[in-house]
Amino acid sequence: MDTAVLTGGPAMELLSEGLGAPHLRADFDGHSGTIAQARDAADAFLTKLAGTEPPAGERSHDDVLLVVSELVTNAVRHAPGPLTLCLAFAEGRVQVTVRDSDPAPPRPRQADLNSGGGGFGWSIVERIADRLSVHPMPDGKEVHAFLPW
Repeated sequence: MDTAVLTGGPAMELLSEGLGAPHLRADFDGHSGTIAQARDAADAFLTKLAGTEPPAGERSHDDVLLVVSELVTNAVRHAPGPLTLCLAFAEGRVQVTVRDSDPAPPRPRQADLNSGGGGFGWSIVERIADRLSVHPMPDGKEVHAFLPW
């Protein structure tokens, strides 16, 4: 089984062969740098994936990175504490899962164009993802987004 442990940050494991592969799981503390680290981990996963499963669309890679960025940003801003990012590939789709500590589901907010307060993320994810679901957990929630690859 080809397993790589990504270094230079939180605990991350990238499986490129074997049962349940390709798959990435990365645990983050939710503090400064988490969003960039999650994006870098997702980029490494997608680059490895493209070597065996080339994306069908020219925007596929960037769309997955955008969804990862938005979901992790939401978790950092609205759910204090650690979070987990998982990426998996199956049947022509990349599944992005973010697990955080807040049981409340994401909800659209009025976009704030003046003060930079956000409000764009959830609607972007809704537009890009083929399928989107939120699963309550005893200690938070999981958000699952499925994107074409």
